Amino acid sequence: MSRRPVYLTQEGYEASEQELQYLKTVRRQEVANRLHAALGEGELIENAELEDARREQSFVEGRIIALEEQLRHAVIIEENNATDIVAVGNHVTVKEDGYDDMETYHVVGSAEADPARGKISNESPLGQALLGKAVGDKARVAAPDGSILFEILKIE
Repeated sequence: MSRRPVYLTQEGYEASEQELQYLKTVRRQEVANRLHAALGEGELIENAELEDARREQSFVEGRIIALEEQLRHAVIIEENNATDIVAVGNHVTVKEDGYDDMETYHVVGSAEADPARGKISNESPLGQALLGKAVGDKARVAAPDGSILFEILKIE
């Protein structure tokens, strides 16, 4: 089964590795201890603590599997020093047509996207619209309320 690459910055790769290590070494043991304690509480039929601990175990194990898969298919985004066109890894400053406010986004892979922190996915509508554009170009993004036009001011 062929899987798409997961684009990560070096920082994102290291954060995923640290989270995986923490889940495997600390959280797994904490959940196991919680399960053991819940099993000692008597009636298994109506043991809410046991059910909650099992749900948490399922979540932790699922996250471990997801992180292992992500890291297995990770492609590190090299620091992109090319600033002639937008590529994954660039910081892009844009201005929405009709507004004076400038916004800067870091174009990253979908696994690392965090719009609240200015990290947009290369697969998002805005990320896709910006890729391959140069300073001075306009990027049109389809939005629920209609089309939005952004002018690219700077690429770093």
